[in-house]
Amino acid sequence: MAKRFFKGLWDYIKRADIILWLLLAMISAYSLVLLRSVDYATGSGYFRTQLLAIGLGVAAAVVVTLIDYAEIANFWYLLAGFSIFLMIYTSFFGEQVVGSGGVDAKAWINIAGRTFQSSELVKIAFILTFAKHLDVLRKGSKLDHPLHVMLLGCHALVPMLLCEMQGDTGAAIVFFAIFLAMSLSAGIKLRYFAALGGIVLVALPLLWMFVMKDYQKARFTAVFNLEDPTVQMEDGYQQYQGRISIGSGRLDGTGLFNGTRVANKSVPFQQSDYIFSVAGEELGFIGCSLILLLLLLFMAKVLHVASTSRDDLGRYICFGFFGMIALQSVSNIGMCLALLPAMGVTLPFFSAGGSSAACMYLGFGLVQAVYMRRKESDGMRLKRKQPLRFFYKQLKDI
Repeated sequence: MAKRFFKGLWDYIKRADIILWLLLAMISAYSLVLLRSVDYATGSGYFRTQLLAIGLGVAAAVVVTLIDYAEIANFWYLLAGFSIFLMIYTSFFGEQVVGSGGVDAKAWINIAGRTFQSSELVKIAFILTFAKHLDVLRKGSKLDHPLHVMLLGCHALVPMLLCEMQGDTGAAIVFFAIFLAMSLSAGIKLRYFAALGGIVLVALPLLWMFVMKDYQKARFTAVFNLEDPTVQMEDGYQQYQGRISIGSGRLDGTGLFNGTRVANKSVPFQQSDYIFSVAGEELGFIGCSLILLLLLLFMAKVLHVASTSRDDLGRYICFGFFGMIALQSVSNIGMCLALLPAMGVTLPFFSAGGSSAACMYLGFGLVQAVYMRRKESDGMRLKRKQPLRFFYKQLKDI
């Protein structure tokens, strides 16, 4: 039994993208170190929660790699139905968070005493359903048909509107980034993107006047007025404090577990949205650069997996995951540096948050699944009537 287990494990390692696993391991370790520092300074328990989320996420990722991603995508209708149900349920029965400045979001549900952000799981489901949609159109030579391009836009609009119902604009923007990355990778004509850009330009003033709430407008204008003492103490408080923390670290930081501003909780939500400020204060420019380097290498490797995919479906999945990581990385770091408005977007794999971390690993599992089947011509095909038997066989082989 032991011999068979290790043989299966070795076979798995030979098929997997070890470099991608190593990059993820380094990112995860770095995240845990930063959160351990926050715990040490403030007496919180983010390290333990993140460690549990990472453990569950890795296990889920491994399970996902055992199943052909094409067969998972074949159940797109179940994924879509469940996603819509989950988002609507959260909108009506979720945990409501009311913050300063008019923040009012209902984007979490309570599961066994812990909160779970439903949009994080729906992002992964959307990558699969949208990839399937693109793949069907590609095989039917319909990607250049105006009606089908409009239907693709409607597909993406559904989760975006549901996020707005929850009051989570940041998540809606992430869905939009996933939509753009996957659509571009499918080769949709640029004229459609030009038309979309024109629609966005026309819609922006209307969104500003009739859709955006006062606190969202204040967050946007605060970026351009952070030198105003009033803004520093009100709408721009988080970003102002975050920028001070990052700047105080200079080249090599004040030292790990030695950040006075971390201990004083000078930056609100420093464990999640502003984890970059913790690295800036305690590890300085070097620590921040390391985060950027690891994320860039990780994203580059995801694109490499996309280029080696056996089919279009796998490529679309990789580009969707890339779009999610890229948008969240740029938005979060830009927010922490006070270059972009605060949108409540976490730093991928680094920010504390069980639901965010666990679902990121699910997406990682899909990318690994694409890599592990890159040499297959037809791929392993799951019989629709026997999914449990197939799953059991894959676990048994390991």
